[in-house]
Amino acid sequence: MKLKKINEKLQEALIDLGLTEANVLQQETFSTLKSGADCIVISPKGSGKSTTIVLNVIQQLVCEGEESPRALIIVEDKAKVLAMEELFEQLGSKTDLRVYGIHDKGDMEYDKNYISTGIDVLIGTPNRLGDMFTTAGYNVNRLKMFILDDADAILKLRHETKIMRISNSITRTQRLIFSEQLTERIEILAEKMLLEPFLFEIEEE
Repeated sequence: MKLKKINEKLQEALIDLGLTEANVLQQETFSTLKSGADCIVISPKGSGKSTTIVLNVIQQLVCEGEESPRALIIVEDKAKVLAMEELFEQLGSKTDLRVYGIHDKGDMEYDKNYISTGIDVLIGTPNRLGDMFTTAGYNVNRLKMFILDDADAILKLRHETKIMRISNSITRTQRLIFSEQLTERIEILAEKMLLEPFLFEIEEE
């Protein structure tokens, strides 16, 4: 994949998967996302938003290790949690990143116990992440990346309060919003949550 200064272990996994060319979304956003800036990324369904998220999380986190999560990714539902876990499994196959997904139908006590053993990336639905945050189920003090995927779908379900409660408790982190459309709700949330964000609006390839 022709991206500048991509991590070697990530590069190896991409080659193994036969992914040698970055798509338009990845090419246009990679450097800015890598810089740690807050961003809003708007692109159509099927344009590779989830893959772009996973690539950038692996790129930024692969060289370090902490007990607490360093990336928190909020997705729409259980199916999206499982799909993103699978993407990490494929693209992070050459790394030691510990990825864990939680959703509304899981066992919350089991999830808490698992997270307490130490993970790098936590993926979850707004409800479950909100409930677990309220009961101190995970620590946000080491977060480097706070990512909202499927933002338009999530905000249609009125999860703003849960998202803001978590975001407001994080002192310094990179905040990223990915969505198919730039809606008024997303603009309002970004105004409250992001610091001088870059806006990318990617058309169909």
